[in-house]
Amino acid sequence: MHTVVVGTSGVTASDVLAVARGGARVDLSAEAVAALAASREIVDALAAKPEPVYGVSTGFGALATRHISPELRTQLQRNIVRSHAAGMGPGVEREVVRALMFLRLKTVCSGHTGVRPEVARTMADVLNAGITPVVHEYGSLGCSGDLAPLSHCALALMGEGEAEGPDGVVRPAGELLAEHGIRPVVLREKEGLALLNGTDGMLGMLVMALADLDVLYKSADVTAALSLEALLGTDRVLAPELHAIRPHPGQAASAANMLAVLKGSGLTGHHQDDAPRVQDAYSVRCAPQVAGAGRDTLAHARLVAERELASAVDNPVVLPDGRVESNGNFHGAPVAYVLDFLAIAVADLASIAERRTDRLLDKNRSHGLPPFLADDAGVDSGLMIAQYTQAALVSELKRLAVPASADSIPSSAMQEDHVSMGWSAARKLRTAVDNLTRVVAVELYTATRAVELREGLTPAPATRAVVEALRAAGAAGPGPDRHLAPDLAAADAFVRDGRLVAAVETVTGPLN
Repeated sequence: MHTVVVGTSGVTASDVLAVARGGARVDLSAEAVAALAASREIVDALAAKPEPVYGVSTGFGALATRHISPELRTQLQRNIVRSHAAGMGPGVEREVVRALMFLRLKTVCSGHTGVRPEVARTMADVLNAGITPVVHEYGSLGCSGDLAPLSHCALALMGEGEAEGPDGVVRPAGELLAEHGIRPVVLREKEGLALLNGTDGMLGMLVMALADLDVLYKSADVTAALSLEALLGTDRVLAPELHAIRPHPGQAASAANMLAVLKGSGLTGHHQDDAPRVQDAYSVRCAPQVAGAGRDTLAHARLVAERELASAVDNPVVLPDGRVESNGNFHGAPVAYVLDFLAIAVADLASIAERRTDRLLDKNRSHGLPPFLADDAGVDSGLMIAQYTQAALVSELKRLAVPASADSIPSSAMQEDHVSMGWSAARKLRTAVDNLTRVVAVELYTATRAVELREGLTPAPATRAVVEALRAAGAAGPGPDRHLAPDLAAADAFVRDGRLVAAVETVTGPLN
């Protein structure tokens, strides 16, 4: 099995995906172990001094003014984990928890947290054993990081709380640790706080959303091209020289993808109206501009994610010169903003896709296609209600686009008086990505049926490849009305697992 080695300088997005989704093993580099030991020496030295140091010999948050005597410090660290493990609601997905744990381990291994090497090794052991603490949907304000979610993970390291075993069964965490020969940790000065104080949950969800959206934006370019083709639109608007004079990289990439899909089409440029079109509708003609703006938003979000993946997010932090300094690096604003930006882009991409679907189904605007692509309109309703479903999804996506990061609610006796709500932004983005997949699937299903109804005209080779692969995947072609939900589910799976992009790339080569 693939092993990800965690050092002192951060991790990559591919590392996160390998551990969260691929079940990769985790190991610590010798450099990381040395850095852990060195920073622990600094914390131990400060703990021995009479002067109070936040997180080492004081309380937390609004209770930071109390100096804690040495005999109570182990209890202090244990108590912060127990008290902060206050999440509610359903458990979040296994991949989210694994990303959360791995990214906290990444910061611990930076050598800026003061955590002992044996605690870091236990974190790696729990990941490698396939033990996944139960983390609840609600409890994070995104500042000081994802406190409640991380606390539930730290609780499992202590052998308390509940966790899911590799078999998917939820059991007491202590039992699972014992079965895998893992000794629960007894936390010392600063360690409880260091395990809780990070933006790891929202960052993990950002990394996974970026991976999913990379495929979805390619998929949306493909379905936009299929809709253009089915509507007998013109591909002249996709010419590179037109996009070069408005040099947004994402726009050029989307136009190039659409042009590649349409290469060799016998449908583009035909006009069956009595009054030939001069221009296609915005939803067709402006597809690269809208998808391209979303792609450029992805690029910005990826830059933020890369910076966060290279960061050590904790408070206080241990510096190489021996200082332990309080800071505000745990604030989730940088991550929360891009999570919200992505939700806005996702909603708009879905919106323009739905408009193309509606156009394909309207006999007054589809340029010769039957009403609702029905076999016998009136007797058959065709894809009328598939568009209803798509419209409902788009409406939900618009609600999910309302920014979480524009909100703040004060907590901790006004000590934490401005929070990011980044966890909430991440949770709604995951729903948005799921719904965008379904919206793209409905456009795909509609456009392929419309192309097949253009008798006597030859679609592009890439389009033929998509139609053949989609039909083989269980989404049937034109014909009398049938139970439609299974066909839409097959189209959804076809988009979701990347088979749509793969089918096109057998003809076009790699898309942008």
